[in-house]
Amino acid sequence: MPRPAAPAFLDPGLIETTIERIVPGGLGMAHVTGRTIFVRGAAPGDRVKVQFERSRGAVAHARIAEILAPGPDRVEPEHAAVAACGLADFAHLSYPAQLAAKAAMITDALRRNGGITLDDGFAVTASPAEWRYRLRAEWHHDHVQPAFGVIEAEQHRVVDLEQDPLVVPALGEVFRDLHHQAWAGSLPPEVTTVRAAAGVDGVSIARDDDGGAATITAAVGEERLSFDATCFFQSNAFLLEALLAEALWQATPDGAKAEPVAIDLYAGVGLFTLGLARRFPRVVAVEAHEGSAAYLAGNAMLAGLRGVRVMAQPVEAWLPEGLRTFGKPELVVVDPPRAGLSEAARRGIVRLRPERITYVSCDPVTLARDLKALISEGWELVRVAALDMFPQTHHVETVAHLRKR
Repeated sequence: MPRPAAPAFLDPGLIETTIERIVPGGLGMAHVTGRTIFVRGAAPGDRVKVQFERSRGAVAHARIAEILAPGPDRVEPEHAAVAACGLADFAHLSYPAQLAAKAAMITDALRRNGGITLDDGFAVTASPAEWRYRLRAEWHHDHVQPAFGVIEAEQHRVVDLEQDPLVVPALGEVFRDLHHQAWAGSLPPEVTTVRAAAGVDGVSIARDDDGGAATITAAVGEERLSFDATCFFQSNAFLLEALLAEALWQATPDGAKAEPVAIDLYAGVGLFTLGLARRFPRVVAVEAHEGSAAYLAGNAMLAGLRGVRVMAQPVEAWLPEGLRTFGKPELVVVDPPRAGLSEAARRGIVRLRPERITYVSCDPVTLARDLKALISEGWELVRVAALDMFPQTHHVETVAHLRKR
């Protein structure tokens, strides 16, 4: 019986090309044989042989088969195993090159997806720590291999790692202990996911086989925020204060209004809420995760901020009632998930008609899409800043400020 034909989108040969730049998503871009090629693990200036993996029309995705000549920004990864599995997908770039690539990615996404042009001097604020900076982590366990580590990018399998060099030392010790348990066979098979977080007073761990996670406290400037490993919290221990200051850049109430209102959407445990409540007499914080909302209410109470109203429901569900209940806000702060604002959320914010909007984003492409929609509805972009909350990865935190025209 003859062999079935190879899929048409696969090219059995290797093609030489030079990586031109890094694009949103952290991929290297090159052009060859009339196609635009996106290559993971690439550095600008790399001369490489690539193997096509898939293609559609004039766009193809490829992997590096051989590096013929490294680009000037390529370095030997400090933690090769972590880089190889995709957990640190920028570790092959020097740190200045990582920052430059992230600035270019933001600029490119805003221009292509939002029609927004930034100044040529746009830069990303560096992290004081390039490794061992994360306050939160999610690890995975496969008792069959056995393996304890992370899910490999695009392969959907657990890659065993001896250490996690991205997390703060306290979490690094937790990782090593769990890794030892996994290989000793003492970590139960039903434990497939472990989430961990570190505070100034200890660590919190959430496992599949245990419904409880210890409460810990994060210190951000003068603020104290309680949470546990099941809650979302910004991860870079060294840039929390800088991120908070940027998010509050336009949090100045209009003195002519008797009781100006600020709204914090996707509020988490209150990182931005508490700062807003020290500036505005009334703050509405909306958070769908019940545990986070409960911590938020407690954090506001312990801080003595009685003007905070916590709404424990999805943003999309609350927004239709927001205007009728609280009136037109002066400021709306949004910090949505990586997917950005849903269409319903964007429509709800537009109906609120806030004077100012501050958008905190971990994905430049969805940020650009949402900014384009808001600008078309009557706001103007007045400031964009970025912070490297995720060194050694292609992820970056961007803060955009808009004002009503």
